[in-house]
Amino acid sequence: MDQTFMKKKPIFQLIVSMSLPMILSMMVSSLYNIIDSFFVAKISEKAMTALSLVYPVQNLINAVIIGFGVGMNAVISFYLGGQNSEKAESAASHGTFLNLCHGLVLTILGIAAMPSFLAAFTSDQETLAFGLNYANLVFSFSILSALGLSFEKLFQAVGKMKISMLSMISGCVANIVLDPILIFGFGFVPEMGIQGAAIATVLGQVLTLAVYLVFYFVDPLPVKIRAKHFHFDPAMARKLYSIGIPSTLNLALPSVLISTLNAILSAYSQVYVLVLGIYYKLQTFLYLSANGLIQGIRPLIGYNYGAKEYHRVKKIYTTTLLMTIVIMCLGTGLCTLFPERLISLFTDNTETIEIGSTALRIISTGFAVSSVSIVSCGALEGLGMGMPSLIISLCRYLIIMLPAAFLLSHFIGVTGVWHAFWVTELFAAVISWSVYRNMTAHDKMMVSTAEH
Repeated sequence: MDQTFMKKKPIFQLIVSMSLPMILSMMVSSLYNIIDSFFVAKISEKAMTALSLVYPVQNLINAVIIGFGVGMNAVISFYLGGQNSEKAESAASHGTFLNLCHGLVLTILGIAAMPSFLAAFTSDQETLAFGLNYANLVFSFSILSALGLSFEKLFQAVGKMKISMLSMISGCVANIVLDPILIFGFGFVPEMGIQGAAIATVLGQVLTLAVYLVFYFVDPLPVKIRAKHFHFDPAMARKLYSIGIPSTLNLALPSVLISTLNAILSAYSQVYVLVLGIYYKLQTFLYLSANGLIQGIRPLIGYNYGAKEYHRVKKIYTTTLLMTIVIMCLGTGLCTLFPERLISLFTDNTETIEIGSTALRIISTGFAVSSVSIVSCGALEGLGMGMPSLIISLCRYLIIMLPAAFLLSHFIGVTGVWHAFWVTELFAAVISWSVYRNMTAHDKMMVSTAEH
């Protein structure tokens, strides 16, 4: 019940203990996504196509629910740091109730929109049927997903990272095990095809939520969800949405970027589109570690900010930045020394391997400098400053990246798209550092060590 370890424990040890469970759980989640696609692809190419078409809408729903959860996490941590448990419980209760409302609205909109959405991309009736069967079942349980993610952010906000890791891994492992059983049938379980994949996803979410609920009632938390806080508080809602909306947009922006870059690359050859897809599969594993660090430091920064431990906020930021730079430098080394081996994991086409190797070498030069933007975004969200964080993401994914890709590809050819990545990260790092310093200086956070 005592959260003061967040402002007393040595910084490096604290960051590792908070972030490592998140890194492990995110890696398992990434593994699940790959295995899920693998089994669905075994049904037929049309089933895999249907899953790919449903994914953007599924990703958008998750972005809304997770993005708002980030707002919950930051606000709860801030009030805990300020020793205001009443406000922290109000934030948890309001956040959970509002996220359930989001789940309900998204269920209705998602199911209603899917027939028209899928028809815009394919006229194949079998593919449409696969997509609708999968989407209607998964989207029907968006409320369940919203509740589970709300508990995830609540446990993370109070520093219970190991419980969060256990819950997330339990759901992912159950999903991985159930996928082949429900899709292809086993013993008394009939073959269900793509509906089996949807049921496995839902059952994984049920198990994740069940584990959270068990620990919620068995292991006392300093913050509870209470019915007395379910009355609408406009000020609390504004505070939650001020962080939640920018976080949601942050999560949705990469999809916009990929779609636009695909349009530019497809004018040259579909091979370049494939290479971009392979790159994003590879970089996911690298950025997972960085994102795990960010999930770990959000509650730490929020708690210490609320506790007015401004010198620790500064040290958490700089330590995390150095750790992220080390991770990104390792990624650059791998992509520079072994690009052919990495690309060949996904294709044996000589032309694709050659083009992909060139792309990896060029893009990876921007990995280390991207650390500034990644850590600044996460720190600002932890401080409850959602809009500045969104500004940084807009620069990385739209404002700088898209014009750079278009202009460079126009002047130096298709490799200009690959160069646009490191150019964008360089300019975005300068902007990120300036935004973070200005925002923290404005709030008089960065005080001298002597004053503490």
